Amino acid sequence: MTQQDTLAPVLRFLHSATPQAWIDCARRPENLPLLLTDHMICELKAAQTALLLIRKYVADKRGGEALLAWLSPYEAFTFRNGPEPDIAALNKRIGKSVMPHTDDPWGQALIERMVLLIKEELHHFLQVREVMIARNIPYVKITASRYARGLLREVRTYEPAALVDKLICGAYIEARSCERFAALAPYLDEPLEKFYLSLLRSEARHYQDYLLLARQVSSEVIEPRIRAIGEAEARLILAPDSEFRFHSGIPA
Repeated sequence: MTQQDTLAPVLRFLHSATPQAWIDCARRPENLPLLLTDHMICELKAAQTALLLIRKYVADKRGGEALLAWLSPYEAFTFRNGPEPDIAALNKRIGKSVMPHTDDPWGQALIERMVLLIKEELHHFLQVREVMIARNIPYVKITASRYARGLLREVRTYEPAALVDKLICGAYIEARSCERFAALAPYLDEPLEKFYLSLLRSEARHYQDYLLLARQVSSEVIEPRIRAIGEAEARLILAPDSEFRFHSGIPA
C-alpha cells in the first residue's frame, strides 16, 4: 500500500485539511522542542484513552489493574517528574495472561484492538523520546492543548450514546494525527521526515478501528454523529489558537 493509498480515506474522513499557517509555525526550528514534546505526550494520552475505554466498558478487575500498572511508569515520568521509563523491562510484563478478557464478542474486539493500539502508542512514545534525546531536547512539562477537551464536549451524556461518541472522537483524533504527520513531514529534516511518514499506517488503522467499533456497538446509524463531531473537529483546527501544540488550530 502506498502513502497515498493510506492517506486517501483519512483525507475523505476529515472535514478540513491542516492550515498552512500551522505548518509554517510547526516547521520553524525553534518550535521543534515544543512540537516533539507535545507529540510524545499525545502518544501517551492516546494510550490512556484506549485504557479508559477498556476499563470503563469491559475490563475485569484483574485485567484493569494490569493495564493501569502497564501505563503507570510512563505517566509518572510524563506528569509527575518520575524516572525515565525502562521500556525493555516494562514490555516484558505485557502478555495475554494478564490482559482483560470477556465473553462478549464486541467487548473482546474492543480489548484486542485497544490493547494493540496501546502497544503501538507506547512504542511511538519511546521513539519520540529517543529523537528528543538524540537532539539534546530535555523533557519539560507543558500545558495541554484545547483540542481533545473541545472535541469531548461533543460527547453525549447518556449511554450507550456516550460510548459511541467517544469512539468517534477517538477516530477523529487518530485521523488528524495521521493527516498532520503527512502534512508536516516534507518540511522536516530527512530523519524526522522518515520517522513521521513511518507513523501513517498505524494511525490510519487506529481511526478505522475506532469507527468499526462505534458502528458495531450502536443500534442506530451513526453517520449523523460522525458528521456532527467531524464538523466540530474542523472548527477546532481552523479556529485561531493562542498556544502552539501538535493538534492546535491556526496560530494566533
